[in-house]
Amino acid sequence: MASAEGQQHPLGIYFKIWGLLFILSAMSYMVDILEFQGYLRWSLIIIFMMLKAGLIVAVFMHMVWERLAIVYAILVPPLALLVLMALMAFEGDYTNFTRFLYFVNGSGG
Repeated sequence: MASAEGQQHPLGIYFKIWGLLFILSAMSYMVDILEFQGYLRWSLIIIFMMLKAGLIVAVFMHMVWERLAIVYAILVPPLALLVLMALMAFEGDYTNFTRFLYFVNGSGG
């Protein structure tokens, strides 16, 4: 009989992460219940979302136990896309500001 080889992780790790995900989800719902508004609301929602996604990727997709090269191959492309999206958002705001300045106000300088 061939024995199955591989890593066995204790179930306690998964239960702790489930509990932490539950707490982060409750905190995310509290943002709505406490009726935060504006940038505070959206920054808290994004922070909780990224924390939950990071925990899920790290533990349930076993990225914590993988080699660094595999982790970089999985995580670097989405991070690069996020950086490029942020740069495009800043550029779009600048373009929108200059259009408003020159076309709507009519005063170029």
